[in-house]
Amino acid sequence: MPYQSQLEYTAQLESGILARNGLSRRSITLHLTPPVRNFSTAQAVDSKMNLKFPSPDIHRAFIALGSNVGDRVEMIEQACLEMDRVGIKVKRTSSLFETAPMYVLDQDPFINGVCEVETTLEPLDLLDALQSIEIELGRKKLIDKGPRSIDLDILLYDQEIFSHERLNIPHNLMLERDFVLRPLSQLIPNEYPPLPGKDTQTYSTHLKALPPPEPTPMSTTPISPLFPSLHATDPKRSTHVMAILNLTPDSFSDGGKHAPTDLNYITKTVRSLIASGATIIDIGGESTRPGSTPVGAAEEIARVVPAIRHIRTSVPEAANIAISIDTYRASVAEAACAAGADIVNDISAGLLDPEMLPTVARIGKSVILMHMRGTPQTMTTLHDYPSGVIPEVAAELSARIAAAEDAGIRRWRIILDPGLGFAKIQPHDLEILRDLPRLRAMPGLECFPWLMGPSRKRFIGHITGVKTPRERVWGTAATVSASVAGGADIVRVHDVHEMWQVTKVADAIYRVE
Repeated sequence: MPYQSQLEYTAQLESGILARNGLSRRSITLHLTPPVRNFSTAQAVDSKMNLKFPSPDIHRAFIALGSNVGDRVEMIEQACLEMDRVGIKVKRTSSLFETAPMYVLDQDPFINGVCEVETTLEPLDLLDALQSIEIELGRKKLIDKGPRSIDLDILLYDQEIFSHERLNIPHNLMLERDFVLRPLSQLIPNEYPPLPGKDTQTYSTHLKALPPPEPTPMSTTPISPLFPSLHATDPKRSTHVMAILNLTPDSFSDGGKHAPTDLNYITKTVRSLIASGATIIDIGGESTRPGSTPVGAAEEIARVVPAIRHIRTSVPEAANIAISIDTYRASVAEAACAAGADIVNDISAGLLDPEMLPTVARIGKSVILMHMRGTPQTMTTLHDYPSGVIPEVAAELSARIAAAEDAGIRRWRIILDPGLGFAKIQPHDLEILRDLPRLRAMPGLECFPWLMGPSRKRFIGHITGVKTPRERVWGTAATVSASVAGGADIVRVHDVHEMWQVTKVADAIYRVE
């Protein structure tokens, strides 16, 4: 029988496919995304079209994560990897929070979080899969609500209400637990619990109605097993000093100072940086100053990897010091981390190398996502912020966070950097320093640690009239103090001992309850 149109033929074909697979008819939906401002080197895309074809039912669920035995963060990360491995796709994660125990008080503090997953499993099958993961990871339940190495609880499953002797959805105690509602409200603050009748309170409203926990849960960003986690929501936290170690011939203020092949000099320099107060050393093998000329990945690796390996194997004073690799290339990041780096510091937040974010996710390191537009060669012309620098930087960083999560990077592994001096002019840099608390509090950016890198920047020279970057110490000191006052967790500096003194005094002034 001839078909009257291509549309009729498609409909008949679809019905046949559905019938053969025992599926109900689903509509094919067309999703168009509006144009976005594209500052990368890739060609701009005006819109994209996603056709959703018939597929097995995919359900959205939210899983509570908890651990208070052993390496708590490692256990939670292993649980997430196991969920991915068995087909329970982790789509997004909350921050991790260190929380005091409830119910059974005589036990160690917990690390808690929530992840959003996609699954084709029905509720009881999902429960079985999660309990199998708990057993595989060595969970032993000694007493109810007592210590546990890993705890995976189903909180929500679509918007269903599910009741069974083994499982209740929504989770029975979900709305009374700060350690559940706090991370859940990061993911779906404006959604409503699926309760009998109509609940008129969102998750964030339920959270606000709870009595304040004592002590207040602290967000936790792991760096390495030997380095203390960052606690961005702890008002008494100390500011970390990140020392800059450029192994380049052309960085804007210290190029050529540190030769990558002179390991004796590197040993002496690293020991001096640590003695001066550095807790993190940021190693770079390519200058990213405005107008700089890129080098190849092989050259960059040749500059940084021997130095990192030497520090890790031959400088015992650096055992508890974190090393970050300052690169926008995935291959360099992976080689540097294999040699002993703990953090990937990417000025482009993954925009300059599409393999960067998937690589960071695969190797499981923490990452610094910096705001920048274009490339080091083009960024000086891309400083138009018609809606204001704070909201536009926030929106563009939020997009990079989403890209990192899509690549598999956990939210608790992300550190943010507003990118002072990158695609910004003096008024923008000053506004960011002035309004850092506002930027940190923008929707979707809460609870992240922040790095500030004002050291010797051009805007300091413009204000002070100091033309030589190495002589901008006093101006840098003012910006470092402002950074601490605004809530920075890390300051990246050249003049380590001087800025360590600044952070010590600034911490004493501003880092109080």
